[in-house]
Amino acid sequence: MKKLVHLTLFALIFVALTTIVDSKGKSSIPSVSIKNLKKEKVNTGKLHNDGKPFIINFWATWCKPCVLELNTIAEEYDDWVEETGVKLYAVSIDDARNSKRVAPFVKGKRWKYTVLLDENSDFKRAMNVNNPPHTFLYDGKGNLVWQHNGYAPGDEEELYEQVLKLVKK
Repeated sequence: MKKLVHLTLFALIFVALTTIVDSKGKSSIPSVSIKNLKKEKVNTGKLHNDGKPFIINFWATWCKPCVLELNTIAEEYDDWVEETGVKLYAVSIDDARNSKRVAPFVKGKRWKYTVLLDENSDFKRAMNVNNPPHTFLYDGKGNLVWQHNGYAPGDEEELYEQVLKLVKK
């Protein structure tokens, strides 16, 4: 029992320390090693978009609202990129057993997002994501400016409005 309490306490401290908050109250991205679809390691602390806004969206193949949200964004994504330069990182939280399905799933959907695999949910935990879909919007400097949990039709419009605010500053 003591081991469980100590392990839980350690995990909470780890999450608190990996989510660094600057003096303006904005969080930076925790540094966790995950993989891309080619199974190459990616350091999440280095996610960026060359000074332009970017989105990190946590999703799973088994999550219907996640897929609906990413399908809906995909319909407008080319226009979003052209107008704002925004980039979307779609982070799959499918576990190691199911992550083999992600690449064919994404290919079938023809999503143009950068898809990353968080097979052990390390990044998910570091970002304090409880349930997918969970969307984070960062400015060009990597500061968290907006986040949203869940999906309802029309949420993608609110996300795009937030992106527009960033590029019009």
